[in-house]
Amino acid sequence: MAVVTASSSSSGLWVGHSSTLRFSRPPALGTKAGSQLGFLSSQFSGISISYPNKIVLPKPISPPVVYRPFRPIARRICPFTGKKTNRANNVSHSNAKTKKLQYVNLQYKRIWWDGGKRWVKLRLSTKALKTIEKNGLDAVAKKAGIDLRKK
Repeated sequence: MAVVTASSSSSGLWVGHSSTLRFSRPPALGTKAGSQLGFLSSQFSGISISYPNKIVLPKPISPPVVYRPFRPIARRICPFTGKKTNRANNVSHSNAKTKKLQYVNLQYKRIWWDGGKRWVKLRLSTKALKTIEKNGLDAVAKKAGIDLRKK
């Protein structure tokens, strides 16, 4: 059921009055009610058409969802020392500064792990390699909170 409400027109006629027409469904343009609706829309500037909340519109068709496997981003952070990229400035001869990044010196290394009796492939900073040579892989991994059994 549609409710058509018309308020006062700009020409000054029907000031302070409003009229309401009720239809069981929106009228076709060739019918008598449709021609009345066209007449009202041309005569009144403030016309509004509203429908009750019971009308359920169909849901829009969405494209199918494509699931992609999760791939972690290889960040330039050493897991053992926590070293990461430094933001710095390039300073020219005229003292003009432009931003630059100073990356960590990360290396892929296979290290023998005595506790697990196997090789472990890790991406480490060169500082972490020196620390592992000095203290041992188990001690450095324990201090960093890394479980080598997962890798």
